[in-house]
Amino acid sequence: MEYVLDHVGIAVRSIDDALPFYLNVLNGLLEDRYTSDTPGVEVHVAVVRTNDKVIELLEPTNKNSPMARFIKQRGKGVHHIAYRVDDLDKAILKASKKGVRFLEDTLRTNTRGRRLIYVNPASTDGTLIELCSYVNN
Repeated sequence: MEYVLDHVGIAVRSIDDALPFYLNVLNGLLEDRYTSDTPGVEVHVAVVRTNDKVIELLEPTNKNSPMARFIKQRGKGVHHIAYRVDDLDKAILKASKKGVRFLEDTLRTNTRGRRLIYVNPASTDGTLIELCSYVNN
């Protein structure tokens, strides 16, 4: 199983305030901007590409969203690191056999066709890791 860095999710209070740094200083390209109102997600997302790397700026849509809670508890900054796999189900099974625990309620396909799940941070010494695959790959 190959794990390839897919993107880094950055928690921000305001995409509009954060975006100029990524576009003007890092010379990024805004590839997409959308809102996910899925319960338990509830974020505005800006997808920024710098060369071959992707950063997702994540802004809470409301003060009770998980992202708002994250920012309140931990502050702005890196929220998660995502790794792309060819077969998400196989990756979950293989990792589970090695004792890795997942946040089962996060398993979903987002509005952009990315199938994903988050690894329980207890299995990663505190880092939130997303495993993902793309439906159209």
